[in-house]
Amino acid sequence: MSGDVARGPLAGLRVLDLTQFLSGPFGTQILGDLGAEVIKVEPPAGELSRSVPPYFVEGDSAYYLAVNRNKKSVVIDLKTPQGVALVKELAAHCDVLIENNRPGVMARLGLDHEALKAVAPRLVYCSISGFGQTGPDKDLPAYDMIVQAMSGGMSLTGVAGDEPVRAGIPLGDLTAGMYGVIGILAALQERQHTGFGRFVDVAMLDAQIALLCYQGAYYLQSGVVPGPQGRGHDSIPTYRSFTCGDGVAVVVTANTERMWADLCRVLGVPELVADARFKTAAARLANRVALWEVLEARFRADSAAHWTKQLRGVSIPCGPVHSLDKALQAEQVLHRDMVLKMRSAAGSRVRVPGNPIKFDDASEGAPPVYPPHLGQDTDAVLRELLGLQPGELGVLKNQGVLRQFEPGQPTGAPAGH
Repeated sequence: MSGDVARGPLAGLRVLDLTQFLSGPFGTQILGDLGAEVIKVEPPAGELSRSVPPYFVEGDSAYYLAVNRNKKSVVIDLKTPQGVALVKELAAHCDVLIENNRPGVMARLGLDHEALKAVAPRLVYCSISGFGQTGPDKDLPAYDMIVQAMSGGMSLTGVAGDEPVRAGIPLGDLTAGMYGVIGILAALQERQHTGFGRFVDVAMLDAQIALLCYQGAYYLQSGVVPGPQGRGHDSIPTYRSFTCGDGVAVVVTANTERMWADLCRVLGVPELVADARFKTAAARLANRVALWEVLEARFRADSAAHWTKQLRGVSIPCGPVHSLDKALQAEQVLHRDMVLKMRSAAGSRVRVPGNPIKFDDASEGAPPVYPPHLGQDTDAVLRELLGLQPGELGVLKNQGVLRQFEPGQPTGAPAGH
């Protein structure tokens, strides 16, 4: 059994999770981290992310382990009428349902919002998809990289003159999951007053368009199409990374006149402050290439650690460009419990990135529950919520509708792992 999910602000909220891979599971994990009971419904073979290579623990991929803590796993075959009926019953006992199928899939199963509203009028139903439930592209398949490309975000990433580069973090998936959670929480707040649930429609592409933020506003105002941002900023030439003498890059954000003057003084080039080419923010922007040449030369005169210490000493925001090993070992990151340690019932130890939402009591510090093995909670959930008896569960298992995990059974990993 997965055990009790850690309590928190959302304790008492029950979520039916019909998602897979990343956008949906990331969103439901946020809800689980905040104390909700998350019931993950999976097909008999398990959701697809369980078998993503190259790293596996007890048969489940590190990819799966990263976004499925604080959940319960129930295996129900939705290709059977009995399975669909069970999920419909479960929905009536839940506050929230989240799914990230292509538009139309849930309707064909009879599990769309309209069908469930009749049996669960208080249900908040969230659909996450590539392009949303409406529009000419709604039926197109989408993954993170597709929406990064189509949103224009990829065109801003990389170095001028080179090919566009996707963000190393899967922003399309993760932001859709977060916006889904925001929409769900808003609908739950509304439900307190109306007594009824809502349908929340979140598109990965919409989320990426929203993240264009001021870059999108710049284009809409000027008609000028921005290109790759490289190491810097469109408006502030001293908001940029500079490579130091030891080969490590330091990001500097000297974005006020005081910071600009202190930057010149620390780097040993105070004369730049009076230089007509750099005297104002507008002049520095117009002459940014010449400015960068001077600043790069100075940064290369010493190490990243030296310049970071000097710049922080005069309150200029800065920091080294960390590789993941350094980032995940940083004292501040560890102090904030942003590397979570989880232990399975079999004793396997796993570390994953943590929950960034902190509260002023002990509830957020409760140990995370290890991601569930495939189907490990099938019997317990269906007994508790639907009142199914052992004999009934046995019949459904024999028919292939259900699966209950037993120690020693294979889970998500493909052969050879």
